[in-house]
Amino acid sequence: MTGTGKGTQDHPFRVGLVGYGTAGSFFHAPLIAAAEGLRLDTIVTGNAERRAHARAEHPDVRFAESADELWEHGGDLDLVVVASPNRTHVPVARAALEAGLPVVVDKPIAATAAQARELGTLAESRGLLLSVFQNRRWDNDFRTLRALLDDGALGEVQRFESRFERWRPRLKGGWRESGDPAEVGGLLYDLGSHVVDQALVLFGPAVRVYAEADVRREGAAADDDTFIAVTHANGVRSHLWMSATTAQLGPRFRVLGSTAGYVKYGLDPQEAALREGLRPGSAPDWGVEDDSLWGRLGAGESPLSGGGEPVPSLPGDYPAYYAAVAAALRDSTPPPVSAFEAAAALDVLEAARRSASDGGTVTLTSGSR
Repeated sequence: MTGTGKGTQDHPFRVGLVGYGTAGSFFHAPLIAAAEGLRLDTIVTGNAERRAHARAEHPDVRFAESADELWEHGGDLDLVVVASPNRTHVPVARAALEAGLPVVVDKPIAATAAQARELGTLAESRGLLLSVFQNRRWDNDFRTLRALLDDGALGEVQRFESRFERWRPRLKGGWRESGDPAEVGGLLYDLGSHVVDQALVLFGPAVRVYAEADVRREGAAADDDTFIAVTHANGVRSHLWMSATTAQLGPRFRVLGSTAGYVKYGLDPQEAALREGLRPGSAPDWGVEDDSLWGRLGAGESPLSGGGEPVPSLPGDYPAYYAAVAAALRDSTPPPVSAFEAAAALDVLEAARRSASDGGTVTLTSGSR
């Protein structure tokens, strides 16, 4: 990657955002707008209602009907962010890279690890940034857990339990619930992209994967209640749940070590804040949660009965992602999340899909790029 001399408040990188649905409007657009060194320049959407919403929040933004219009005027942009439906991620990202534009892609970057690696290799060959939006690395609970692990507060970790559960007994409709493999829908690739990525960041490469995936809701066509067991090369076992059918939610994290355990309930507050219209920089105490939701660290006692010591949660920090993207563009430093890291998570997701289909355990080759 080559530095451009841009990326300051006076000379920001100009960003084209492809898609203004849930990901584009609630996550990417406000985070780009809040990032020093970036300016939201163009939004690709042909939906009149979404354009009106975007114009109300970003009055100076331009619009395009299709991503192809961005390539025709590639010199007007410094970065393309792909927040369109999953099936479009690979072709749009490839077109942007071939047009000479750095790219951020919402997770999952692709349907397969091979596709992710192909995009990563293409970006490298052209000296362009390619990064994947794995915002949950900047959740408050994840940041807090990483700090505890760095301090050795749990001793040697033996089991990592992570739950991303919801109670949505009725279908919402749309491509995310489609059973068409081309749509790359279902919870395995949606919430699974988050929990698997977090497990790999914390505990390293996976060597074995076992999974169970079910379709529980009437009329559903894609998995909505899924479990993945991952054995890491270092011996840690990750048990990962993702569900839309959980009437009683479990802890977000339960991490068991040789000297202590850490239990944390509740989700990071940033998504809810963004959906409510709050914005980084203008909202006081961004990413800070109430102390009643802090996790607890201890041994031999139940946190539900007050056992263990409360651990103040570090603030969630989604703005750090796009700050790192701006720095990578400006200084030619590595991206905050690479396509090859995303490919490693997709290796696990593909193995989980095979395991859930045939009931067996899938062995992976550790450390493959």
